[in-house]
Amino acid sequence: MYKIIGADQKEYGPITSDQIRQWIRDGRVNAHTQVRLEPDGNWQPLSAFPEFADALQPGVAAPGPTAPAFISPVGAAGGSNASALQAVKGPAIALIVMASLGIAVYLLSALAHIVRGQAMNPQLANLPPQAQAYMRMMVGPLGTLIDLVAVALNGVVLLGATKMMRLQSYGLAMVACILAMLPVASCCCLIGLPFGIWGLIVLNKPEVKSQFT
Repeated sequence: MYKIIGADQKEYGPITSDQIRQWIRDGRVNAHTQVRLEPDGNWQPLSAFPEFADALQPGVAAPGPTAPAFISPVGAAGGSNASALQAVKGPAIALIVMASLGIAVYLLSALAHIVRGQAMNPQLANLPPQAQAYMRMMVGPLGTLIDLVAVALNGVVLLGATKMMRLQSYGLAMVACILAMLPVASCCCLIGLPFGIWGLIVLNKPEVKSQFT
């Protein structure tokens, strides 16, 4: 079974090889139409499937005067790549800026926890020993550890967004968008939520996903 991408950028299928052959004869698809073999094949031009080579020969030799109904507008490799790069540019830049700010903010916060933990010693003298230990842990080591975890998460978001902008490492780009939606990875509460959702929407478009290396 196969799926194809129509001119409206929607997926059609699953359909059988016989249906595709019929659509070739009807002029509804051609050699440049993006096709995927179910369930987990990659998007490729129809001409890349040897099983349809014989059916495509008449269409390749003598194309009709009008565009078939289901020819994908991203059939040409260069145009498709350029369109995908343009689509991911916005969310990728937003995630890069957010992650860079997050790394800076959380590094400063970690440093502040260390300094504050040392400065609190005289203020804790009147508290019970257990309360002193708890406050030192929250303000000192534990707070610092949480900040460093946030720095690491923002580092992953930064790397994934950079890869996204170059159409590389689709899985890492997806992880970056998901992490950006977590409050701990955002330097200002839920500021990363809309950016992460935006990135996921763009990455799940077939014409974008197919261009990742």
